[in-house]
Amino acid sequence: MKEKPWFAVVYMFVLTIFFSSILIGFAYMTRDRVLMNEQLNFERAVVEAFPEIHRVFTEQFEKDEKTGAYLYKKDNQLQGYAVPFSGQGFWDKIKGVIGVAPDKKTIHGVAFYEQKETPGLGARIDEEAFRNQFVGKKLGGASNPIGIVPSAQPPGENEVHAVTGATQTSIRLETLMNNDIQVWLEAMDQREVKP
Repeated sequence: MKEKPWFAVVYMFVLTIFFSSILIGFAYMTRDRVLMNEQLNFERAVVEAFPEIHRVFTEQFEKDEKTGAYLYKKDNQLQGYAVPFSGQGFWDKIKGVIGVAPDKKTIHGVAFYEQKETPGLGARIDEEAFRNQFVGKKLGGASNPIGIVPSAQPPGENEVHAVTGATQTSIRLETLMNNDIQVWLEAMDQREVKP
């Protein structure tokens, strides 16, 4: 069999194009996540450049040892409660904070400070589109203050849509948020009953 010198060149060229296409595809699929991480790193750097942020936190937020929440006060007036929540997500712990108005019913917002759910699926709980759904929602009854429902179902007054494709993360997030909200609400009720 005669050797064909061009075969090795063509083979390497085809192989390079194939694997380059795969890398370009991965880069394209993860582009939004990379940009979001860059933005978060930038925001963290901005906060660290201004030590006043910590001062504002210590001046305006006070931990309520009886309920575990933080009282948000401005000009000595109660502006709301920061209720921490944590628990087991689908892969690892999820930790966050629910901002609740002074009426103890209206949600100001939700933020996460630790989660290691699947990128592009469960990790989307940290995206603004998901978190913004909570703004203005009302806490429901004692058994289910916050509901996370499938996107095909219209959400109620205390419900938001789940992250599509992240059923287990959504179920576990609903459970852990409700557990800690219930504990906080019960502690608040006991506090008000006592003279």
